[in-house]
Amino acid sequence: MSRISPPTRLSLAALLLGAACGGEHKDAAPANTTAAAVAPAPPAEARKIGTVKGLKNPESVRWDAEQGMWFVSNVNGSPSDKDNNGFITRLKPDGSVDSLKFVAAGRNKVTLNAPKGMAIVGDTLWVADIDAVRGFNRKTGVPVASIAVPGAKFLNDVTAGPDGIYVTDTGIHIGAGGKMSHPGPDRVFKIAGRKVTTAITFKSGVEPNGITWDSSASRLVMAPMGDSTIVSWAPGDTAPQPLATAPPMMDGLEALGGGRYLVTSWADSSLNLVADGKTTRIASGIAAPADIGFDRAGGKVAVPQLTENTMELLDLGSVLEH
Repeated sequence: MSRISPPTRLSLAALLLGAACGGEHKDAAPANTTAAAVAPAPPAEARKIGTVKGLKNPESVRWDAEQGMWFVSNVNGSPSDKDNNGFITRLKPDGSVDSLKFVAAGRNKVTLNAPKGMAIVGDTLWVADIDAVRGFNRKTGVPVASIAVPGAKFLNDVTAGPDGIYVTDTGIHIGAGGKMSHPGPDRVFKIAGRKVTTAITFKSGVEPNGITWDSSASRLVMAPMGDSTIVSWAPGDTAPQPLATAPPMMDGLEALGGGRYLVTSWADSSLNLVADGKTTRIASGIAAPADIGFDRAGGKVAVPQLTENTMELLDLGSVLEH
C-alpha cells in the first residue's frame, strides 16, 4: 500500500494551519448562492448546485433525514487545539442558514474544541472532539453526554454501527506553526453505552480518517489519510480486508448501498465513486474536501471545504442512476 511522502503531509499541515489562522473569520451567517448555469454534466459526474459561505473551518457534514437539515461542524481554529471555540451550524436543505451556532462552545455549558465527524443515533448527535466524543440533542442542541476516550490523539470521524458508535483516531497532532507529528497509534474505537474499547489497531502511518457502516453489506468501511487503500471489516474478520484503492489523503466517506461508496481526497481535490473495486472521479476542483454528508432521498452530497470556509452542495443525479 502506497504511502504519502513527507512533503505532501507537511503541505496538509500547512493547509490546516492556514485554515486556523486565515482571514475568513467573520461572523456573518452562511449564505447559500446558487451556482451559475453550466453545460450538462457527462454521465457519472456530480453537478454543483450551490455554495454555502461564511463557515469557519467546516470539517464534517451530517444529514438529518427526519428534520430535513444539514449539521456542519466548524473547527474554528487549529484541529488539535483545545480552545473551546468550536460550533455546529444547522442548515436547511438548500444550504441556507437555519442556525449559525446551533451548538456553540461556552454556551449552555457546552465544551467543544475542534469538532469533526458526526453521527446521529436516535435523538443524539454524536461529535468527535480531539480526545472525547460529545453528544447533543439533535433537535434542541442541548448537551447530553461527553465521553472521554483515553489515549486518543486526533479523533476524526464517527459512524453508527448496530452495536455502538465507531470513531477513528488518525493518530496525528498539529502543533505550533502547523508542524504535524504522528504520535499514533492509529486506531478505531468503539463506544457502546459509555464503555470505550479499541475495535482495531492499524499499522503506523495508515492514519484512519473517514468511516462508515455499510448496512447493505453489514460491514465497516474506512478511508485512510496516510494510505491509498480503502478497507472493510465485518464481524468475524480477523483483519481489515482491502476494498479498493483511491487517491491518498482521503477524508469523507459515505456508503451509497450496493457496495458503492463516495470518498473525498485532498491529494487531487476530488470526490470519487467507489464501485466494484474501482474508483471513478465524479467531481474535481474541490479544495480541501473534508467529511461529506449524504442526503439519500434528495440525491445530494454536501462537501465541506475546511481551508476555504465554504461547503459545496452537489447533485449526484446521473451518478446514482448508474
